[in-house]
Amino acid sequence: MIHHTSLLLLSAIASASAQDFLDPLLITATRSGKNQSLPYSVANITEEVMRQQARRTLPEALQYTPGVLVQKTAHGHGSPFIRGFTGRQNLLLVDGVRLNNSTWRSGPVQYWNTVDTHSIDHIELVKSQGSVLYGSDAIGGTLNAFTKSSNFMDETEGAFFNHGAASYEFTSNGQGSHVGRIESSFGVGGKYGLHFGITQKDFGDIEDSAVGTMRGTGYGEQAYDLRFDMKISQDTQLTFASQYVNQDDISRWHRTLQNPGWTHGNHIAAPGTWVANNYDQERSLTYLRVEQQIADKNSWLDRWSATVSYQKSADSEMQDRRNNPAAPFTTANFLQYQNAEVETFGVDLALESTIGPGHLVYGFDYYNDDVASDAFRNTGAGLVFRPASRPVADDATYDLLGLYGQYTWSPASRWEISGGTRFTYARAEWGAYRPTGGLADISGDNSWTDLSASLRASYEINDDWLAYASASQSFRSPNLADLTGNAASANGLDGHGSPNVDPEKFLTLELGARGKPHTDVQLQAAVFHTFSIDGAISSYVVGPDTFVVNGDDSSLYGIEAEAIWSIDENWSATAFAAWQEGKNDISQRTPTERWIPRMLPFTASTALRYTSTDEKWWIEGRLSGAVDADRVHPLDQASDSQRIPTNGTPGYLVASLGAGYEPVENLKLTATLQNLTDDDYRIHGSGQNEPGFGAVVGVRYVW
Repeated sequence: MIHHTSLLLLSAIASASAQDFLDPLLITATRSGKNQSLPYSVANITEEVMRQQARRTLPEALQYTPGVLVQKTAHGHGSPFIRGFTGRQNLLLVDGVRLNNSTWRSGPVQYWNTVDTHSIDHIELVKSQGSVLYGSDAIGGTLNAFTKSSNFMDETEGAFFNHGAASYEFTSNGQGSHVGRIESSFGVGGKYGLHFGITQKDFGDIEDSAVGTMRGTGYGEQAYDLRFDMKISQDTQLTFASQYVNQDDISRWHRTLQNPGWTHGNHIAAPGTWVANNYDQERSLTYLRVEQQIADKNSWLDRWSATVSYQKSADSEMQDRRNNPAAPFTTANFLQYQNAEVETFGVDLALESTIGPGHLVYGFDYYNDDVASDAFRNTGAGLVFRPASRPVADDATYDLLGLYGQYTWSPASRWEISGGTRFTYARAEWGAYRPTGGLADISGDNSWTDLSASLRASYEINDDWLAYASASQSFRSPNLADLTGNAASANGLDGHGSPNVDPEKFLTLELGARGKPHTDVQLQAAVFHTFSIDGAISSYVVGPDTFVVNGDDSSLYGIEAEAIWSIDENWSATAFAAWQEGKNDISQRTPTERWIPRMLPFTASTALRYTSTDEKWWIEGRLSGAVDADRVHPLDQASDSQRIPTNGTPGYLVASLGAGYEPVENLKLTATLQNLTDDDYRIHGSGQNEPGFGAVVGVRYVW
């Protein structure tokens, strides 16, 4: 076990990848380009930072963000826990378009890993934002991934431009991994620009010093992204974007016979029991947006944007639940396929107006899901249609409509206050749902309304310090997975939805500050407390199954701190630390009160970086660690023993070393040595250990 004091000492040393705390991101936190004193806890991570830190996936890009636990059920899956919430209780956006749909199940989901980080310019994370600006699901956090563009407005006015980049990255661990990317942009400066990119990934099986090679953890991925931007008038711009990601044969390794189990001191994780459990995933997004910045000072409207989007996702899961490849199929040892396809149509209108002494952001958004699903099972008589095993109800639709407004003004010198509300209407309808034990499909529908609010205030103590406080409500209407879902969870338990589950609503209180105690030092810290107003949606175990229910009470609180120290013109250091604690209460369980699953243990990271005076090369060392994640109820551990060892997940302390060199202006080389001491460790709640020692080398050429 790593003691709190040891990690605090490490945190006193400190990564040049952190943002400027006094000049944080603006767009996602406010839906506005206005320069406001943000009363939010935010993080901004650029493409360059992700590349230098060898971040493999979108969830992994958040690994050095305080308050975030990057859980990975599989090497190809990742579901960040943001302030204790994950999956459908966090909101994922791409260029402001919501990716969450009505089939996202409870607990960790795999969909965050379907955003290709190589297509992303930067990401913005706003913690505990609440539901006013972006609607349902934004409980733990809202992450907005901004895609790459041609940046045609930065080019010489009226001149043709053409530039691009090619990159390759190799990871040595296990069977090795290869990632290649080529992208190109062209257009006429100030008039239009087209950006296009293709990414090919081949991830090999990973290995560590305890388990060895984790057979089946590798997978393949193909992706493309396209974006066209055009200035259609002096103050109006049109954007058309399309992206596609395909992933094949992603194994939930922890459930399979390839998993031999893991022993680390008195922490023992159980071996897998199935022959195989593989996922194929496809996701596409296309949108068209028109936005205008109005120059007329007398206009009632300052800015507006309208977006129409279409998305399609297809998920296929294969479960070979035999415990021996040669064993015959039976009713207890069977082969099962589950498939779900979702088509989502969305429309979003956002407006900004100066009214009185303040600024109003307002508008509406609407998303419609059209869902088809099926399932087949072989218990010895060949594959037969199995309606009771559909991942969600077939022939289903889900509508989500929101109307919102948020007003920001300065009532006195150094003060800024914002208050907002959102009205939400949600409706689910399904035509073919087969409950467990049912003999025929049934149809059904339900609808819900909600009014959520938020109130935030910031105060500039002086030119170097800002303090803020907020109270924000978050709302999540039950989705089709809550209502009609059927998915394997934990050690392979069958998880079932409930058509009668009610919405969940939370309130988050937060106090924070950021500033410069010294010219060369920046600090930011926040404390928060999130608790349920209406029963949080959760699951409880009954024999070999889990069922979705509304809990009676839920409460989680925590503290986060981050620092940057610019030691001199060459040396810089960063550090962060975070801790959380919370419990939920479900009257259907015994005992009713338990620790919240997969809660972030005390975690810290620190880095020291040297950059040459000519900025041609840099080198950075990092230490990251966590204490034992032992706040786990024994019954919860027993039902998820392949992922969570006895006595909880052991603590760890790992070191890495990275470097970069730019031998010529257009060529960048990077190298990272990961897990220098080859320790065997696991991020709490994950389905496999993290890779042992390995090198990641990359090359990027731009023209």
